[in-house]
Amino acid sequence: MQNLNLPPCSLTIKNGLQNKYIFDIIRKKYIVLTPEEWVRQHFVHFLIDYKHYPPSLMRTENGLKLYNTVKRSDIVIYNKNAEAVALVECKAPEVRISQSTFDQIARYNIHFNARILMVTNGIDTYCVKICKERGGYEFVQDIPDYKDI
Repeated sequence: MQNLNLPPCSLTIKNGLQNKYIFDIIRKKYIVLTPEEWVRQHFVHFLIDYKHYPPSLMRTENGLKLYNTVKRSDIVIYNKNAEAVALVECKAPEVRISQSTFDQIARYNIHFNARILMVTNGIDTYCVKICKERGGYEFVQDIPDYKDI
């Protein structure tokens, strides 16, 4: 798998009959290792190990219903009141982060109403803070620590 622009982390990978699998510490099970899953698991570990996000308040591949279709959000972070506070969209490293990536996470956020949106392909990562009182959003330089969201 490709090297990412994320700090090193300890991932558990095993070989299956036809695929490699990576252990998802949030779902507590092995998932087929795809390039997008590689990014998702690295980003989960980054949030936990470097930004102090509590694993117990994170969900990966969380289902949501949007306009009569079922979608899956990559990573959702909740507060202690079970309110979504941050949403992450992960792409494979070879997928360029584009306006359509931001459009996708914005559509998902209609359901979650989170204050922080992050998009990453493991190479490039962007973070947006939603400014509800003013309307609109602003890009932030660094991913905030959990205590700051």
